[in-house]
Amino acid sequence: MSRVTQCFADLRSKGKKALIPYITAGDSNPSITVPLMHAMVEAGADLIELGIPFSDPMADGPTIQLACERSLKHQTSLNDVLVMAHEFRQKDQTTPIIFMGYLNPVEAMGYQTFANKAQAAGVDALLTVDLPPEEGSELVEILRKAEIDPIFLLSPTTTDERIKKISDSGNGFLYYVSLKGVTGSTTLNITEVADRVERIKSIASMPVGVGFGIKDATSAKAVSAVSDGVIVGSAIVKIIENNLDDADTISSEITALLTSMRQAMDA
Repeated sequence: MSRVTQCFADLRSKGKKALIPYITAGDSNPSITVPLMHAMVEAGADLIELGIPFSDPMADGPTIQLACERSLKHQTSLNDVLVMAHEFRQKDQTTPIIFMGYLNPVEAMGYQTFANKAQAAGVDALLTVDLPPEEGSELVEILRKAEIDPIFLLSPTTTDERIKKISDSGNGFLYYVSLKGVTGSTTLNITEVADRVERIKSIASMPVGVGFGIKDATSAKAVSAVSDGVIVGSAIVKIIENNLDDADTISSEITALLTSMRQAMDA
């Protein structure tokens, strides 16, 4: 059983839902990424999404686009992100690490080379937002052999047939994008999310995590009530943007946000 699957199983046995924060590796400075990952776990994060910086993050809104730009100013590469994951694993053997990003850096490294390095670094899953499962069979097969979960996105417009296809291709959990648009969108209709997640779960057996539009304890609590996990990205990255080069403030404000979400979700 993968670390991701084990994590969701453990949470389910406790009647809890997953809190999954996202940060872009290397933002705002590579030196803060690993300490921030540990701080997020201490604040109640169950899994961590670590973004691979990319020069053309077309699925992301301005907040995460700027995070990628800040990271790339430090020339943060996929190899650097793998080193960060390995460093995190020296102290934390439990918390799943999900690499999230675009196909190009993985393709440039080579699928097999990436899988080998990711497995050695303790990476648990890969979500490539621009790789549909219909085109991902080669990478999926290589990831599975390296015991790395391929994770795919579902949207509000995904058909039942495609939900089944994506579920069959993926592992770990399904990432439901709750809004039409890019990351950082804000209009969240909980009733629509609940109906959609219920439909997904009637077709697929994997846990469903919900992302996009979750920015505070209230929205985290509402989404956790109708899903298996809450994914929060732009709200966290915005804290980094507002406190550039102030590692202590970044850590304390992100810790406060996640702690409030964790308490609300568990209440």
